[in-house]
Amino acid sequence: MMIDADLPTLAEMTIERFRAAGFRCSTVESCTGGLISALITSIAGASDVFDRGFVTYSNDAKTELVGVSRETIDEFGAVSMQAAIEMAIGGLNHSQANACVAVTGIAGPGAGDEQKPIGLVFIAVANDFEEGAFGEEFQFEEAGRDAIRNEAAKAALEMLVAYGIDGLEN
Repeated sequence: MMIDADLPTLAEMTIERFRAAGFRCSTVESCTGGLISALITSIAGASDVFDRGFVTYSNDAKTELVGVSRETIDEFGAVSMQAAIEMAIGGLNHSQANACVAVTGIAGPGAGDEQKPIGLVFIAVANDFEEGAFGEEFQFEEAGRDAIRNEAAKAALEMLVAYGIDGLEN
């Protein structure tokens, strides 16, 4: 896997922001397969702010580990805003974190279709100072699996800070 050169710096800035806020974070990852957790934990001192990461690649893992409802998966699919939001809330509820980011999507090269094309990614952030979760839909360029996973990780780290910490300050 090729990792974009700016991702470790972004992970380090995320850790610094969470440390300064006195917050802890967690992740729930599907299409990124643990990339976000790996980026965060590659930084010395990450244990000060990183509580845990869930890799919920299968539908069963999403339901068993973080409580995504089977009904949500059946009705909307594992790659949906509804699933991402339930993943983020479930990750927050199953950890000691103050904020949790969740990512689900289609990195390719197969499995995409007209309704859910390759590069479609949903990212949600839940925090312990607001009800529910904030989510965004992305359509990343179909530039290969690694590129999509890198773009998703970058967006997730940015959203984790924006809605996991900065939302408290607004």
